[in-house]
This record gives sequence, C-alpha cells and structure tokens, in this order.
Amino acid sequence: MGHYKATSRNLKNLSLSIENKSVGELIYPKWYTFNAEITLHEKGKYSLISTGFWDAKIELRQGELTLLNFKMGWKGIQIHTFYNGKSDHYLLQRKGLLNSKYVLLDIDENELVTVECDFQWNKLHYDYNITTTGDFDDLENKELLLLTILHGINYNMNMTTVVTT
Repeated sequence: MGHYKATSRNLKNLSLSIENKSVGELIYPKWYTFNAEITLHEKGKYSLISTGFWDAKIELRQGELTLLNFKMGWKGIQIHTFYNGKSDHYLLQRKGLLNSKYVLLDIDENELVTVECDFQWNKLHYDYNITTTGDFDDLENKELLLLTILHGINYNMNMTTVVTT
C-alpha cells in the first residue's frame, strides 16, 4: 500500500510526493483550463489536452503518442489507458454525493486508489491524500496515472460546479 500526498503550491500547480519525496507535478498554464502538463522527475513531460465537443474528452500524450484518455460518464470518469500496446479500463467515482472522496475502480470494480480531498481554507485550494493498493502499486506508470486522476478530479469538480450553477 502506498500513501501519496498531492500539495497545491498555488492555484495552477500540484506536486505529488511519496514519503516526502517529490515524484512529479501537475501544471496548469492558466487558472481555468482543462489543458495541463505533467512532469515526472524521472520520465519527462506529458500533455493533457482537451478534445471533442465542449472539451468532453481529455487525452494524455507524450509527444504525438496518446497514452490514455478519459471522459465523463453517468457513473463517473471513464479512463482508458494504452501503455505498451496493452489497453485497460478504469472508473474514477466520487464516493457519495456530498463527500470529498474519490475511488479508482478496475474493470472488476475492485478499489485500487482512494483520494481524499482536503480543502485548505487559508489558501483556497485543495490538497489530496492518496492511498493505493498493492495491485495499483504493481501497475506500470502508476505516478502518471495518479497525476491524471488528480486532473480528472479537478475536471469533475469544475464540470459539477458549472452544471449546478
């Protein structure tokens, strides 16, 4: 089991760490955008690019290669990965209507990741506490997937806010 922490440095940057060691960052170029950049300290840079009608789909790319995509669905955010010719499907769901907890489920509905959102009132942004299972820890590109999940949570919160206002 892994215990990660994602800390907002400002409204545009999140830093992901495990055991106080930074592994990567999620960086937004502007305050309100669905496009972002992921930097993994040992693997390089990736781009999150909104595509489709009304930016309904987000793709994670390394150069021109698409590594995963996600989109909103009725049950949550559907994530489809394409690593080294292998395809996997996941579902990122909010746990309860008013709860600030999210879970990542595999195709068999096993919980792989739990993300607890911790709103920092003094800074007006979220920090995140992330717990992973052994099955998730065995995945290829797990830190990349975690940073993408955080982007998905931000996307979900923004879309939910737009729909309810």
